[in-house]
Amino acid sequence: MTTAARAFTLSHLDALESEAVHIFREVAGEFERPVILFSGGKDSIVMLHLALKAFAPAPPPFELLHVDTGHNFPEVLTHRDRTVAQHGLRLHVASVQDFIDRGELRERPDGTRNPLQTVPLNAAIEQHRFDAVFGGGRRDEEKARAKERIFSLRDEFGGWDPRRQRPELWNLYNGRHSLGEHVRVFPLSNWTELDVWQYIAREKIELPAIYYAHEREVFARNGMWLAPGEWGGPKEDERVEKRLVRYRTVGDMSCTGAVDSDAATVAAVISEITASRRTERGATRADDKLSETAMEDRKREGYF
Repeated sequence: MTTAARAFTLSHLDALESEAVHIFREVAGEFERPVILFSGGKDSIVMLHLALKAFAPAPPPFELLHVDTGHNFPEVLTHRDRTVAQHGLRLHVASVQDFIDRGELRERPDGTRNPLQTVPLNAAIEQHRFDAVFGGGRRDEEKARAKERIFSLRDEFGGWDPRRQRPELWNLYNGRHSLGEHVRVFPLSNWTELDVWQYIAREKIELPAIYYAHEREVFARNGMWLAPGEWGGPKEDERVEKRLVRYRTVGDMSCTGAVDSDAATVAAVISEITASRRTERGATRADDKLSETAMEDRKREGYF
């Protein structure tokens, strides 16, 4: 390869960024009311960063939506609100607790509310007539997500049918949908956890401190370190202790486990991930362990 050719060759991060920017612009031109799912977690933060880049210096032409379980980590919600205010964006919050209070949802015996997010999510999509919903899902996270296209057609109930998946050749995306249907869009689909952290390092993206090593009260359950909370943990026979931990992914406190870690910087996290043999969801998400097909079953019902 000549020097001139090397000068115009994209790095793998540049290629991933270019693909994501193209996806955001494609959706902006093809759909009427897109929305970005934004929880304040690392993937949604990176996704919003890419959306801001895609339309700079103008603001992104998308609103934000968060399905709040009521059991979210406070640090993450604080970061969510600060980011929204910083960029002057509009955030819709669909509350699981509101649906429980109205009797439209019932608490699970295990206290986990992640599976309960589907109903508020689909209700918000219908209420605000969103026809494209950006999510931060990646193919490396879980086998059901590995099967999903970047443009994922959902039926009038938000359900996903793998038999209706459309071919995606090169960078050609089919957003056609019937009345009542919508499309879930995954700009980070081809990224890995390591790609996300390398991009965070390159772009100097700020994350909640929960992603870095810190002392925290936790207790052991089913091979994971869970945080105490009003959701129902710990039980009488579960001992709370202080440990140096960090979170690889964040969601409902009742099903998101911490990992033992002394990685307090982005560089240290990257080194830790490089040596890891387990995916972030496989290591830290109890809701994915409910059954062999837990994620796929929830996606068929309308989950993220």
